[in-house]
Amino acid sequence: MSVRTDRIALAASPPNGAAFAVPPDAELAVLTLDRPAELNPLDHDTIRALRAALDELDRDPRVRAIAVTGAGRAFSAGGDMKKYRTLQRDPVGFPAFLGDLHGLLTAMGAAATPVIALVNGIAVAGGIELLLGCDFAVAAESARIGDAHLPYGQMGGGGSLTLLPRTVGPARARELVFTGRLLSAAEAREWGLVSRVVPDADLHLAGVEIARGLATRSPLAVANAKRTLNAAYWDGTAIAAGLRLERETAGRYGLTSADAHEGLAAFAEKRAPRFTGT
Repeated sequence: MSVRTDRIALAASPPNGAAFAVPPDAELAVLTLDRPAELNPLDHDTIRALRAALDELDRDPRVRAIAVTGAGRAFSAGGDMKKYRTLQRDPVGFPAFLGDLHGLLTAMGAAATPVIALVNGIAVAGGIELLLGCDFAVAAESARIGDAHLPYGQMGGGGSLTLLPRTVGPARARELVFTGRLLSAAEAREWGLVSRVVPDADLHLAGVEIARGLATRSPLAVANAKRTLNAAYWDGTAIAAGLRLERETAGRYGLTSADAHEGLAAFAEKRAPRFTGT
């Protein structure tokens, strides 16, 4: 299989008397691109496997976060160049591949569960597009991130030309696209492509720590917050419309959600909240 799914239990005693406990069944799901010898290329089978795994995990209430990473020394070096020589001559197969890749990125943004990129090593072309589809990214110090389509006579078709300018700004996006250069992990953090950089050995631990924190939150509140945050990013929501969506979602959640009232009660009673996702 080109994609491996692992589940990591998150339950642990709250550190130093923390007020928030992790539910006993909470899990982090890790989707690993698992063709390390080829630098984890994104062929059609891999895209389909990622989408199927994402859809299944997003329906599982035990899964509080989904991480995407790569085996070996790369997150992903992008499309399978050997298969592209045939695929790019297929007037049916190539558009279908691009459509399924776009569908995967859209599904990642629409999922109720937060999706985190754990970027190890090389992330270029389709690799940066997969990163951009995640809610945010943590990079290992060894990570090298860029677009890198043009040096090989290719152009971004899986989202980089649309999502990259929204992430790093138009001028920086053009520089990455036109020059094909790769950013160090530190530069990627400075540019806003990743939110933090950690030693290589601590990359998965960082994912677990983030997921453990998310597991102490109401999953309904997390899903609502993600939906509202992503509306402006994915749909191009104008500020007025975004504020209306935020107001309506917060009003509905506060008035109808058991978790909202449980959080307030726990705060008043100085105890850990018991969220149910309702």
